[in-house]
Amino acid sequence: MRAAGWADLYAWRVDRDDATPLFRQIYRQVRSAILSQALRPGTKLPSTRNVASRLGVARASVVSAYEQLLAEGYLSGKVGSGTYISADLPEPIDRRARRPQKQPAAAARQIRLTAQAFELAFENVARLDAQRDARPFNLGRSLVDARTVEAWRKISHRAFRSLAPIHLGYSDARGLLELRQTVCDYLRAARAVNCEPEQILVTAGTQQAIDIAIRVLLAPGDEVWVEDPCYPMTYAALAAAKVKFRHIPIDAQGLDVGVGTRAAPKARAVFVTPSHQFPLGVVLSMARRLELLAWARDAGAWIIEDDYHSEFQYSARPLASLQGLDDANRVIYVGTLNKVLFPGLRMGYAVVPPPLVRAFVGLRYLMDRQPSTLHQTVVAEFMGQGHFAAHIRRMRLLYRNQRDLLVAELASRVGADVAVQAPQQGMHLVAYLRDGLSDIHIEQAARERGIIVQAVSRLYKAAPARSGLMLGFSGYSPSAIIPAVARLAQIVRKG
Repeated sequence: MRAAGWADLYAWRVDRDDATPLFRQIYRQVRSAILSQALRPGTKLPSTRNVASRLGVARASVVSAYEQLLAEGYLSGKVGSGTYISADLPEPIDRRARRPQKQPAAAARQIRLTAQAFELAFENVARLDAQRDARPFNLGRSLVDARTVEAWRKISHRAFRSLAPIHLGYSDARGLLELRQTVCDYLRAARAVNCEPEQILVTAGTQQAIDIAIRVLLAPGDEVWVEDPCYPMTYAALAAAKVKFRHIPIDAQGLDVGVGTRAAPKARAVFVTPSHQFPLGVVLSMARRLELLAWARDAGAWIIEDDYHSEFQYSARPLASLQGLDDANRVIYVGTLNKVLFPGLRMGYAVVPPPLVRAFVGLRYLMDRQPSTLHQTVVAEFMGQGHFAAHIRRMRLLYRNQRDLLVAELASRVGADVAVQAPQQGMHLVAYLRDGLSDIHIEQAARERGIIVQAVSRLYKAAPARSGLMLGFSGYSPSAIIPAVARLAQIVRKG
């Protein structure tokens, strides 16, 4: 495939104050671009007449430069076609190995620590990113049925056909007002969030919202509470920020606030998943919620509430959000539409306390200026016309049936080796293994048989690890669940 014609966009120039002849300047400029691969092999060069016109020089100067480059093998001419950068050049000089410069020990160590944090994030993406693998029982699989698809197509068609002026320029870094108002109305009704549209920041998802919170609120060395076990991507983002971790264990009531207040009473922030703790699925009790809010108020600490999967509640109404109980403006509430609708949407939100709004919006502006107005318009219409709520109702019933089938199959086929309860919320469950079974070994063996399960034990940091498997149930039909459990049962029985 022929290289794109980037040479037409190259910053051609000559320096008339330089005593070097013009043809030599042009020669050196093109040669340097070739050796550095700023212009790649196969790229067609502009005609000599075109270059001369751009530079305001005589065409003869450009012809002389091209002829020299042709003679040296950097260019090749094609009759009736033009002049091209030669496709059989040697290794570019500028890219040959150079002796690395020795860095100060402290700087080298800092680079290693930062690199390790991002490598940790990469490993977690490779292990936990469910969207690219449809095999059961990967995490985070979502479904959109025909009714959702049709509504989405119609709304998208109208938005793209109209191409309103708002889509042709810059807009509010917080997101479009109509979307923020719609999200605000939804959160008030569904999660008892206390908010106004001015507090809402549209993000690319939960991860970006958490990243912004980390950048605004924390400095290297700040003490931070994290759940143990915890969501690995949040942990990796905090590790990159070089905070001081305080690992707070999870029990049947969720985050043990008493342990946190004793271990780090002056911590700067806590990152928590109260509605459906990741990975264990425990719900933070009301007593613990009030205790956590009281600590944050007294300590001047921040609570980052990741309310993922809260839409999929399968029994009684869930407890109100922490943010809705907060009377001291200490909670940053984050959520996502990517799990509710589809991961490729890349849209979420943060509800920010009024004193922090300017800082969050300023950082959002610096990161990528604004979210796509076209996508926001589609989402606002989809939610405003009632399609979003209807989609949640349909998927809630579907996912509940898939959950129940998975629980029943596990109980029937491997009940003696695993303990599992149907979670009341979310899109995955945890099957705890009997003593003597390694979840990491079973994870590896299952993958070889075409089954994706996630070992829970590797997510613990300081608390005693339990051996268990995370299994996603959303998005898998009975024809996928039943045979996959049968194969998993064989693996578990072999140990």
